[in-house]
Amino acid sequence: MRKLTAILLLGAALIGGQSAARADGLNIVFTHHSSASNTFWQAVKKGFDDGCAKVEATCNMVFTQTEGSIEQQVAKMRAALAAKPDALLTSIVDDHAFDDVIKEARDAGVVVIAVNVDDTEGAKGNARQAFVGQGFKPAGYSLAKAISESFPKDGPIKVLVGISAPGQNWSETRGAGVMQFLEEYKAAHKDRDVSWERIDSGTDLAITSDRVGAYLNAHPDTTAYFDTGFWCAGVARVLGDRGVAPGKVLLGGFDLVPEVLQQMQKGYVQALVDQQPYMQGFMPVMEVYLNKKLGLAPSDIDTGQGIVRQKDADAIMALSAQGMR
Repeated sequence: MRKLTAILLLGAALIGGQSAARADGLNIVFTHHSSASNTFWQAVKKGFDDGCAKVEATCNMVFTQTEGSIEQQVAKMRAALAAKPDALLTSIVDDHAFDDVIKEARDAGVVVIAVNVDDTEGAKGNARQAFVGQGFKPAGYSLAKAISESFPKDGPIKVLVGISAPGQNWSETRGAGVMQFLEEYKAAHKDRDVSWERIDSGTDLAITSDRVGAYLNAHPDTTAYFDTGFWCAGVARVLGDRGVAPGKVLLGGFDLVPEVLQQMQKGYVQALVDQQPYMQGFMPVMEVYLNKKLGLAPSDIDTGQGIVRQKDADAIMALSAQGMR
């Protein structure tokens, strides 16, 4: 608790311009699994860049060419480490692919913090020193619970769960949280026909639109669709193009990017989970700085699972335009 308080106080002081903190040549590299076209990661980059500017560190965020490419991410991590940075921030979307390179980084004295996605076993499964990001299973559970408030009061409940990136930690674990809630909901409503299926829904708006759109054609009685990312925005487009009224198929997902917020404003998306991407970019930089300046060990920071609804969309869109959300 004292560690987090120190980080928050430092961040507040820096943002407020109360002190000029120098990182004395500190070099931080941030590699992850997404391409530059992913709007969520632009908000992470904004936080990362702002944090680096506050402590006057030399920083570089490295995107993949192909969305979700583990192979490209590992290759870019190795290239970054060849330049001997002080710290490596990285997402760990696979429980095994990054183990060797992260151990090599730690053996070389590089500070390593997992950001956005962690090994499913946490520190037991990987040599990274801390994780800054969302608890995915509780977030999936919270999303399903929020959407369930709009389930019809009688008749069957038929749900589709979109696993955006099968096999990747963030997507599988969020989906598991959704399905855990559905299991509990079914057990608590034994008089109702409650069922669900999972689908490989993709990490592209057009692909998700096609795949889920085809499913809805074959299953017009679907009650709700849960996406493990923001690509439910593509499903909302399909529903609008088909003249389906908002709320006829309930939609929920993650991340407050403009595309999905616009669909929420129209009433097609009922709930989103915010994992605060700006914070995921900013706070790891503060942890690296405190480690190098004061010897404080990096520690886990949960960036939240706040539920966002239509009434919140306008205010968040204003922040999104500034790159903060």
